[in-house]
Amino acid sequence: MSSPRQSEVDVLIIGAGPAGLMCANALANARVNVRIVDKRPAQVAAGQADGISPRTVEVFQSYGIGERLLREGCQVHMAAFYDPGPNGGIQLSNRAPDVTAPSARYPFELALHQGGIESIFLDSMKSLGVEVERSTMPTAIELSTDEAELANPTSHPVKVTLERLEGPDGESHEEIVRAKFVLGADGAHSWVRKTFNISMDGEQSDFIWGVLDMVPDTDFPDIRNKSLIHSNNGSCLLVPREADRIRIYMQLADKDVLNPQTGRVDKEKMGPKQLLEARFPITKSLSPFSLNPTDGINWWTLYIIGQRVASKFSVRDRVFIAGDACHTHSPKAGQGMNASMNDAHNLGKFDTICYTEQNLTSMTAWKLALVIRGWANMSLLSTYESERRKYAQDLIAFDKTFSTLFSGKPLTSDNAEGVSPQQFLQAFQTFGAFTSGIGVHYSPSVVVKDVHQSLATNLVIGERVPPQKFVRAADASPHELQDLLPSDFRYKLLVFTGDLNDASQRGKIDSMVKDLQRSESFLTKYTSSKPSTAKFDILTISKGKKEEFDFLKVPALLRPHWSKVLIDDTDVMGAVGGRGYSYYGVADEGAIVVVRPDGYVGMIAPLDGVPEIDDYFAAFMKV
Repeated sequence: MSSPRQSEVDVLIIGAGPAGLMCANALANARVNVRIVDKRPAQVAAGQADGISPRTVEVFQSYGIGERLLREGCQVHMAAFYDPGPNGGIQLSNRAPDVTAPSARYPFELALHQGGIESIFLDSMKSLGVEVERSTMPTAIELSTDEAELANPTSHPVKVTLERLEGPDGESHEEIVRAKFVLGADGAHSWVRKTFNISMDGEQSDFIWGVLDMVPDTDFPDIRNKSLIHSNNGSCLLVPREADRIRIYMQLADKDVLNPQTGRVDKEKMGPKQLLEARFPITKSLSPFSLNPTDGINWWTLYIIGQRVASKFSVRDRVFIAGDACHTHSPKAGQGMNASMNDAHNLGKFDTICYTEQNLTSMTAWKLALVIRGWANMSLLSTYESERRKYAQDLIAFDKTFSTLFSGKPLTSDNAEGVSPQQFLQAFQTFGAFTSGIGVHYSPSVVVKDVHQSLATNLVIGERVPPQKFVRAADASPHELQDLLPSDFRYKLLVFTGDLNDASQRGKIDSMVKDLQRSESFLTKYTSSKPSTAKFDILTISKGKKEEFDFLKVPALLRPHWSKVLIDDTDVMGAVGGRGYSYYGVADEGAIVVVRPDGYVGMIAPLDGVPEIDDYFAAFMKV
């Protein structure tokens, strides 16, 4: 018998759901040697996760794939709330914006089935030479115990045995892969997590839900809005989808779906036909309205809410888990896939059945990319767990509150302890920043230095840079700042110069430039002579009028290209832009804002604070 094939790779990703695909796409963009395997023979064709939060749309846009997502997805702008009416059925109690975060660039959610989301990643990856290796699963994984090997970022201390289930000759084939890093994005029943004995801490609720997708024939007036329905016959959620479809979540009774011997959900007792029968909640809950499929059920499933977080997200900063492998929760608040993809966005940057409203997994990717490129120390990778596990814990806490309110009985004359319409609406709006993904806040760490917040009060340290339009000085064209902060694995330096016509302010800028040109400055110490390996991108944002501003008077170091100088003014039509300094809370004296590769503010410094930025980068960057 021939020996197994042997190979090496920088990053091996196990699992090709949204979390794994986002990380693979991000690393492929960084030109990292990455492979992704999945035991499934084909991608998801229908159903599964389908919700995209406003922040996740921003992340897609930062990778240059946002336009397709916007084109193919269904925009959800309004939420409708229904409660018991006086005649036994339901009645409209309120309508409100679905997204309440005031700084949302995209003030809506998107709905697109998981297969469509995966296709966006797959096509992007293919153009970069990376494809999913399907019908391939790991059978063994070993992590070296040699401390020197683990500490060496160029070593390959993870040994994974892969089995290809369907080879060209119809037989299975084995391969030994030695990887620098492994990411387990293999779902709630993660093989990677279980192999390393990582526990899932938390609890399972008593709420059982059915989910199905269909094109409806209905007289329900809010069928194209997200509708949250509390009735005396159970709760349900309706979500508009692409191609005239809707998704329905309905609360079920234990007796209808549980096996009395095992206590587990039994799909033999319940199917899509039964879910729509008159005796089941969707029909009762929607009364007096009717709802029927026009062309059958596209997809369906059953689930019990489980709210758990993995006890750790990494093993020796060499093996990581992301997405459902490290956190599971209910789907109705739409957090699963978005949280999963933002796990990946953090490392490099789900497989939950879920209407999602959070960000995607490229947060893992930028940190891996910087370490693999030799730009950063291994210590950078420890921030993945500290940032994302804290977020996952906050997510579970939120989910417990929200799912309890949603699954609870409504307030009626017979149930004084029930959930009132005002209580539920208030919770929906209170958690708006969280569910949109925009309120994610990272605590101080090696990459979040919480100082000088007063210099830019609305560029919150540890949060993403909010959208704002500025005018490019050279040609007066308006540009969204977020679009100038792509996920290209470089740190961005936003230099708010103030008014360069002010002699005192000009003196501060000239002094700052001298500080940046020192041999011991971070900009000198970590800058490569090759533009293709530049670690920093400088954007200068000045005060001034487009009719008068001369961008060539900006110091050359602060205008590495003519397109890199912006002014805080309106466009030529006076329609967009202006008041950017005020919006960001930047005073006339200016500031330097350090933006991480994932679009989050890492630190802020005064114009004479270059040495503080030196210290920030010295904590994790390599010469």
